[in-house]
Amino acid sequence: MGKKRVIKKTTGGVDHELRARAVGRLPRKKLERGILNIQSTYNNTMMMIADDKGNAIFWASSGSLGFKGARKGTPYAASKVAELMVEKAKMAGLKSITINVKGVGAGRESAIRSFLSSDITLDTIRDLTPVPHNGPKSPKPRRV
Repeated sequence: MGKKRVIKKTTGGVDHELRARAVGRLPRKKLERGILNIQSTYNNTMMMIADDKGNAIFWASSGSLGFKGARKGTPYAASKVAELMVEKAKMAGLKSITINVKGVGAGRESAIRSFLSSDITLDTIRDLTPVPHNGPKSPKPRRV
């Protein structure tokens, strides 16, 4: 007869165990102002909240929420990371925030939009994406 196999259906969403663990660890220090750094690559979206001096307070990424593979770089995963960061920011007592965005990934717009849906006031949004002026030297022409 053989063994019975149980097939578990995955929704592809957020792993609730990882989300609870991420929210559970919060700093004791209360903040009123902070800096939200968003790095959006083609493969992942990472967010970090720092104090005014630039010291990291807490962070999250779409990979740390349980997204795997190509789903990490999607706008949906970025919005879920932003929702988690809003929860953490409210628990830390954040009132106003400055947003720094870096990268060209698909999640940068959705991360900003879902973070702005909260009642935390926005000071500025800065784009810190590096732009090459000349780039690397092109390869030599091929000799046949």
